[in-house]
Amino acid sequence: MTNLEKIPGIGKVMLELLNAAGFPDVESLAKAGVDELARELERANKILQISKRPLPRTHIEKWISSARDLTGSVEEIVAEETRMPINHELSPQVVSMLAAAPFAIPLPARLLVAQQLAVGDIPAAILLNRYSGDLDVKIDQRVPAPKAVRQSAGSGNIIIADTSSTRVEIDNSRIKSTDVFLGAIQRNVTTQAEADDDRVALIRGPRLETNLGRDPQSRAYIRGVLHSHPISISVGAAVTLIVMGLLPLGIISAALLLLSQEVPAHFSWVPKWILIFPTSLPVFGIVYVIWGMSCNCRICGQKLFVPRMCLKNAKAHHIRGLGYIIPVCTQILLFKWFRCTYCGTPIRLKK
Repeated sequence: MTNLEKIPGIGKVMLELLNAAGFPDVESLAKAGVDELARELERANKILQISKRPLPRTHIEKWISSARDLTGSVEEIVAEETRMPINHELSPQVVSMLAAAPFAIPLPARLLVAQQLAVGDIPAAILLNRYSGDLDVKIDQRVPAPKAVRQSAGSGNIIIADTSSTRVEIDNSRIKSTDVFLGAIQRNVTTQAEADDDRVALIRGPRLETNLGRDPQSRAYIRGVLHSHPISISVGAAVTLIVMGLLPLGIISAALLLLSQEVPAHFSWVPKWILIFPTSLPVFGIVYVIWGMSCNCRICGQKLFVPRMCLKNAKAHHIRGLGYIIPVCTQILLFKWFRCTYCGTPIRLKK
């Protein structure tokens, strides 16, 4: 077969388009008609978008004429049109052949590497929907006999089929009813439910031994919902009380020390050790910011030890002149329970 690149006007783009349309050589191009070739090229370019410009009809006529000159063909175009690609897949014989054909097995990559073959070196299969010549279809109706299965005693091979009448009987004594498994699941669910109920009951109220011997009307009687972080609440209350006490002491101590230096005749009695109050105030202030300001009510989520100008609950702990924070902290440290300043819910720190 003559190379298509020898025909004037066929470059790389047109060569790729002709191959895609089913005209890979000069002989197939010489057998084509102008109308059919133009239609096939337009269809291939519409799908693949190989050429950006439409192909003129005069170029197709020149290609076919040059191809016939190279192959020595002098037949008329009308005679050549009968040799255009034919869709043999519409033939009943071809349909029967394809139905009986085995599946194709792809070539493994290691075989291509071992044989040093490229993908382009593998010949293309015949396209039955555009085959140019006559097609000889042969259909073999013989069905290959099944392979015999060899069995060896004690070899452990799997038996494909067993036509003998012997069957292994099922041992009914080993069959368990679903009620057995449902009973085990029910017991697990019941145990989990009991554990959840105990946990909820502990959150709602204290144990009996916690208030054993205490008067229910006294402040020492622990009541309320269990807080999720009782230790943090206790530490926050202690730090808040220390800061509340250090704040006035630090101010007074700093003023007295300043007066002892400015007016030593009247304030010489001021001891030097009171300097500990103003110097320790920043340290405890940082601890208060980190620990005390993070303590919240478990019910309403409000900050317990942060001053706020808002309405307070009527049942909240408070002392006229001292406000709410100092009484709440004292109640927490002494009795291990308190009422929230904002929602009034009793909250305890002991189980």
